[in-house]
Order: sequence, then structure tokens, then C-alpha cells
Amino acid sequence: MSNDDLNAILELDCEARYEYFLDIVGEEREVWILINSEEHFLKLHAEDQGDFEYLPLWPSAAFAEDYAANDSDLTPRSIPLPQFLNRWLPGLDKDGIDVGVFPGADKSVWITGPEDLGQDLRDELARF
Repeated sequence: MSNDDLNAILELDCEARYEYFLDIVGEEREVWILINSEEHFLKLHAEDQGDFEYLPLWPSAAFAEDYAANDSDLTPRSIPLPQFLNRWLPGLDKDGIDVGVFPGADKSVWITGPEDLGQDLRDELARF
């Protein structure tokens, strides 16, 4: 993917990036997170929107790398979709952590609950 393509997608609004995420993840059957050198996944806090935690997700390594470009301690990590649906989402739900789908160039992000994302991903998979 060229930088122009990457930037054009990153500049889409939250809803369009969410739809793009569902489409790509449905095809590729994996999601991407960022981990640090201690193997801990990146979890962000949204203090200005009610003080909650969320796990940011990306549809490909290229977008995760772009997000982490200024932090040398963060590395993209792939999670196979079955593992994400069956282990990660229930764990996030149990821990009260939301999901931030595909943060954009302006740092806007589509926040959703683990159950809702799981349903949307399963609906997307049913199309294939």
C-alpha cells in the first residue's frame, strides 16, 4: 500500500474507517494491536469522554505501524480472528475495556463494546 493510499484511508471519518476495518478483517481474518517490549498490549484512556479504557485495533500492520511511528517501543502484533472473537473479546468485556477501532490521522476513533464488535465481525464473516 502506498503512503498516499494509507493517508487517504486514515483521513476517512470514523464510520468509514470502521466499515473499512470490517471489510479488511473479514477478508484477512486477523486484527492488529500494538505491543510494547514487555509484550503488554497498548491500552488507551479516554479521560475527556468519561474516563474509560479501550484497546485500539487496526485492520493491517501498515496502519498500526503508522500509528506507532513516533514510539519505538511499540510493535504491531497480529491476532487471528477466531482467537480474537473467542478469547480476546470476552476477556475485554469481562475487564470492562472497550474497543477503539482504527484510530485515524486526527486521532479520532470508533469506540464500541466488545460484544457489538464481535457481532459486527460475525455479520461480516457471514457475507463471505
